[in-house]
Amino acid sequence: MATAHHRSVFFLLVLVLVLFTGGVQAARFNQRDSAILLPSEKQEPPAEEGGEPVGTRWAVLVAGSSGYTNYRHQADVCHAYQLLRKGGLKEEHIVVFMYDDIAMHELNPRPGVIINHPQGENLYNGVPKDYTGEHVTAQNLYAVLLGDRKAVKGGSGKVVNSKANDRIFIFYCDHGGPGVLGMPNMPYVYAMEFIDVLKKKHAAKSYKEMVIYVEACESGSIFEGVMPKDLDIYVTTASNAQESSFATYCPGMDPSPPPEYITCLGDLYSVAWMEDSETHNLKRETINQQYQAVKERTSNFNNYNSGSHVMEYGNTSVKSEKLYLYQGFDPASANFPPNKLLPDQMGVVNQRDADLLFMWHMYKNAAEGSEKKSEMLKRITETMRHRKHLDASIDMIGVILFGPDKGSRILNSVRARGLPLVDDWHCLKSMVRVFETHCGSLTQYGMKHMRAFANICNSGVSQALMEETSEAACSGNELRQWHPAIRGYSACY
Repeated sequence: MATAHHRSVFFLLVLVLVLFTGGVQAARFNQRDSAILLPSEKQEPPAEEGGEPVGTRWAVLVAGSSGYTNYRHQADVCHAYQLLRKGGLKEEHIVVFMYDDIAMHELNPRPGVIINHPQGENLYNGVPKDYTGEHVTAQNLYAVLLGDRKAVKGGSGKVVNSKANDRIFIFYCDHGGPGVLGMPNMPYVYAMEFIDVLKKKHAAKSYKEMVIYVEACESGSIFEGVMPKDLDIYVTTASNAQESSFATYCPGMDPSPPPEYITCLGDLYSVAWMEDSETHNLKRETINQQYQAVKERTSNFNNYNSGSHVMEYGNTSVKSEKLYLYQGFDPASANFPPNKLLPDQMGVVNQRDADLLFMWHMYKNAAEGSEKKSEMLKRITETMRHRKHLDASIDMIGVILFGPDKGSRILNSVRARGLPLVDDWHCLKSMVRVFETHCGSLTQYGMKHMRAFANICNSGVSQALMEETSEAACSGNELRQWHPAIRGYSACY
């Protein structure tokens, strides 16, 4: 009996010891698991598929412009960076391209601060300066996407060194035109070159799936008729292949930026997707749900005089996935209820006219008789003269090449949906260079004429004839600051 009693006591002690030890370990685990981490200590939550961790999230953010008049593009990119970091993406997996000339610009009323909403917080702090100034180039972008460190010139050297199970998110915001996206340093990004980079990335088997968001005028033309459906890439664009996109949060509009700001703070499509992401649990919201919400808001609720058609390209099966697989998940959004979009039209301005709006506010606010007022008046008149020169030169080239009855119709003709802008992209670039040599830089405004050059190529016009015609159309015009030797050629080959 004593032996049995001793055995019972022994087993009881062992049981208590096991429970106590396990409880301590569990308590330690729970304490560590529930600890609040500092931002620098947060770990990227692994992408999940069927409950299993899969791959790494990568992101490339590009603001393809420079100058305080284009404040909004860098503000969009800084906003996107902060959103992704809150979602848990690591800094080393986010590559940022921005000229970085607005935060400390003399016209910035809040030095060192960049905002993307009238009541927005500072988005500039902590944004990495991967590729800034002269290093924001098309060639560096291509090298970064391909993970080719040797091809990168300048900058941090950070590239997308992704593996087969990784996912990639690309956000590009800037001016654009048919077949091109802007860059602050020439040349521009041409559609077929960008698509070729995506094809190479796919052939290298260095990602699982990719999502691309593009904010630019005629941004649909970058993918229309040239974007394959078998690259495991899903794309949405701010506009179709033949319309402008819009800037928003501009002075004098509703909603308006703080009174000390004389520039637009954001772009309609860009703020639409980011503000949607910030108000949803991205583990519940699908890419398609965001596409539908952004499509409605970017149309300015079906008001296409002040809105644009958001388009989609590539592999549309990707859009059934949850957004957090690309943008991460902010724990603070875990209990966000479904957010119904309320119709609330935004004040906007055509992307190509945002610089004029800025200059006009500068002119209006300058003291009467001041040097600043005279300077801004000169800038406005010179800008408008060059715009009229570009438009008139293109019109004259059309008349010379195709006659007065057909010139405008041929130059402005739009191909059927599903066809690329141009059959020969090398021809397009050569025609642009010929025109710029004789008629001056296209500028962000003149990018809209890319369709005319494409149609000249599609009509079989030779480079020699284009040379002769451009010289005739622009002879006697002094290019001065608009000369491509100063501004650079928007195409190279």
